[in-house]
Amino acid sequence: MLLAALAVAGPAWADEDGLLTGTLKTIRDRGAMLVGVRADAAPFSFKNKGGQPVGYSVDLCHGIAEDVAATLNRDLIEAGAPAWQTGVRIQYVPVTADARLPMVVSGAIDVECSSTTANAERAKTVAFSPVFFLAGTKLLAPAGSPIASYRALAGKTVAVSAGTTNAVVMRKLAGSVTPPIQVTEFPSLDAAYDALAGGRADALASDDILLIGETARHGASTRFRVVGEYLSYEPYGIMIRKDDPDFSALVQRSFARMAGDGVLRATYDRWFLDRLPNGERLGLPMSAHLTEMYRGLGQPD
Repeated sequence: MLLAALAVAGPAWADEDGLLTGTLKTIRDRGAMLVGVRADAAPFSFKNKGGQPVGYSVDLCHGIAEDVAATLNRDLIEAGAPAWQTGVRIQYVPVTADARLPMVVSGAIDVECSSTTANAERAKTVAFSPVFFLAGTKLLAPAGSPIASYRALAGKTVAVSAGTTNAVVMRKLAGSVTPPIQVTEFPSLDAAYDALAGGRADALASDDILLIGETARHGASTRFRVVGEYLSYEPYGIMIRKDDPDFSALVQRSFARMAGDGVLRATYDRWFLDRLPNGERLGLPMSAHLTEMYRGLGQPD
């Protein structure tokens, strides 16, 4: 499993000259940790009514930032704090699904905190935190629509967000029915949802939890329904730079700390059981599988 494959040995925060290296050095020298966030990946990474980034993944990255600051013996400075405050400042950077990988590789962000699938293809160019959520591709269709499976999309249009595994899955399936499915990519999940809501697409393909979050965020849980079989398996991880063992080790231990302290479960409950900023509830208790994964990271019984 990817979780085990990404495990690293104990940290060595300094090189042979006693200096920090990699992402930790960059954050120390910059005085800020650049956190990539999305505006359309509820409940993992989205904007509240005040325009601030919020969500499950955003909170997890805040926990990582706490451990970065502690490692560097500096205070953690929240985003938007006065400029005169010094320490490790959290700086949020907007990302889109199709730009997130290159932004991690280039150093435009230090961590990417949304709903990114940790798979073998992406692991060729980036690294990941432990898996923190399990999802899968499904369809969103209007309530009352005859669409109950991708097979019913023959000759119809499905909207997808560019740069996602969902787009790859739907393109592979497009020719398996006659006439083929028309797969139309949009720059964001919000744009794909707008195409469905506006009648320019017959269905929307995305991770099931993102479809639930999108309809809840738009107050449209009765207008649309999530349908069909799982078309893919999507384990989520926080994306970081590859070949940086010190920072990867810190992220691994940060997750172990949050699991052992019960922070992972409390954070999950906040975003999946409690009310979202718009007052909607997802009402999704933690699965037995995810509970066991968290326990394996260090969560107490």
